[in-house]
Amino acid sequence: METVVNAATSVDGKLSTRQRRQVRISGDADFDRVDRLRAAADAVLVGVGTVLADDPHLGVKSEDRRAERLRNGRAANPARVVADSRARTPPDATVLDDDADTYLLVSAAAPTDRLDRLRSAGATVIEAGTERVDLQTAFETLDAEGPDRLLAEGGGELIFSLFEAGLVDELSLFVGSILVGGRDAPTLADGEGFVDDFPALDLVSVDRLDDGVVLRYQVVSD
Repeated sequence: METVVNAATSVDGKLSTRQRRQVRISGDADFDRVDRLRAAADAVLVGVGTVLADDPHLGVKSEDRRAERLRNGRAANPARVVADSRARTPPDATVLDDDADTYLLVSAAAPTDRLDRLRSAGATVIEAGTERVDLQTAFETLDAEGPDRLLAEGGGELIFSLFEAGLVDELSLFVGSILVGGRDAPTLADGEGFVDDFPALDLVSVDRLDDGVVLRYQVVSD
């Protein structure tokens, strides 16, 4: 399964403010770029923090692109995948509507009653890991479900964990002309951070878009 990470950051690498409040980093042209990426994906992955903060749909916005997917024998929208170690996704979250399949990646620490409610709401639960989701094991199970191309949209903790587990093939990054600042503001890759073994990236392209640039990298395999 190919995994593409997509994000938009400020010039100083921030995803949002220190209050976790979203700011408009990119414009309409970049929103359309993200929609194209979603239309090309079989599944879209976010962390539970994104679900709790933004209640996203994660579907394809363009009617023409949804129609093209249907003509190609695919579902109108990609599947939704949420990394949610303790099953904190609300049963009424938008990602659990009927517009697409939804997978929850949980750990053994997830309470049974929450899992039962989420299954009743339509989620397919994949358990991997003890206290936190073991992404490598979860991806193996998810891969068997059929997705060939996964688009990961964050947040920073999840993106770091994906790189740490060696699961990222490509990074697509919009850098907007805005400075956010703040040592506590979330960045592209949060988590514990790398100390010695840093992921190597190969810059493939640089494109001007809106009032910013899109940087596309391939992850260099060991």
